[in-house]
Amino acid sequence: MHEALFYERQDTALRCLMCGHHCLIGDGRLGICGVRENRRGVLYSRVYGRLVAEHVDPIEKKPLFHVLPGSLSHSIATMGCNFRCRHCQNASISQIPKDMPTELPGFPRTPEAVVRVALEQGCKSISYTYVEPTIFFEFAYDCSILAAERGLKNIFVSNGYMSREAAKMLAPVLTAINIDIKAFSDAFYKKVCGARLQPVLDTVRLMRELGVWVEATTLIIPGMNDSRAELQDIASFLAETDKTIPWHVTAFHPTYLMQDVPATPRSTLQTARQIGLDSGLHFVYEGNVGAGGENTLCPSCGSLLVSRAGFSVQANRLSEGCCPDCGVAVPGVWE
Repeated sequence: MHEALFYERQDTALRCLMCGHHCLIGDGRLGICGVRENRRGVLYSRVYGRLVAEHVDPIEKKPLFHVLPGSLSHSIATMGCNFRCRHCQNASISQIPKDMPTELPGFPRTPEAVVRVALEQGCKSISYTYVEPTIFFEFAYDCSILAAERGLKNIFVSNGYMSREAAKMLAPVLTAINIDIKAFSDAFYKKVCGARLQPVLDTVRLMRELGVWVEATTLIIPGMNDSRAELQDIASFLAETDKTIPWHVTAFHPTYLMQDVPATPRSTLQTARQIGLDSGLHFVYEGNVGAGGENTLCPSCGSLLVSRAGFSVQANRLSEGCCPDCGVAVPGVWE
């Protein structure tokens, strides 16, 4: 057990300040995430150094298309999540059953071991992913400090529900973050995710203000968040925040508690991409449907800069982060 960060005493309970839920946790109780526990007036993380996933992934899988294209990222996760998404692809590790033993599953790792393995495997970054990394913030932060000292980049793949305090602490050692904007309505967030929209939008803006590279992803679910009006709202929000934020519009496939919902047709992604471009976004990518919509084009002259097939980079024509044809600088984190 490792004492948690960001909490305060409130009467006989503890107020967790790590994420947007701000759970009030009584003695012997857990927060919504299932991994933060009040034990006699001290808040503890139940998952510090207890990994349930540890893989080497292409950076494109996060998805991040403007961060070291073609590189490998050491990707880790613990149990738990602060969302209850009905379409979660990783529900077996994100959703903690009520009858799970006090000691959660996981194999022990120290921050030193995580960084060492990442370097040994030729990775250029560590990604905190698969579940919402904010719930294992303490371990991710300790890893991030060591990683940055050893020249590794740090990446969060996040639902964006972290508190302002957590974001400001993390930003100095965080290279990039991909934030899911799952929809643009509170009704969707409450029904499908058990959360609210506004804290997510606040995190997108804050991370850009703090100098962290931001990319956004929207998984488009037929009949739920695929209307032109809602896609327009998401695109407009991103364009107003920063037109250089890449927007990944990706296809839903039936899973978990939403297996009765059809897969997203390619035409919907094409429509979303055009809405994004018409809204002024410089980079909009189609995902989960194969090659065709995942290439990076120069926002100035339209030249093909990075060609991709799924998670694989076929060619990278960027020259020190610039278009080789017109010389314009392309925003991102390059070699």
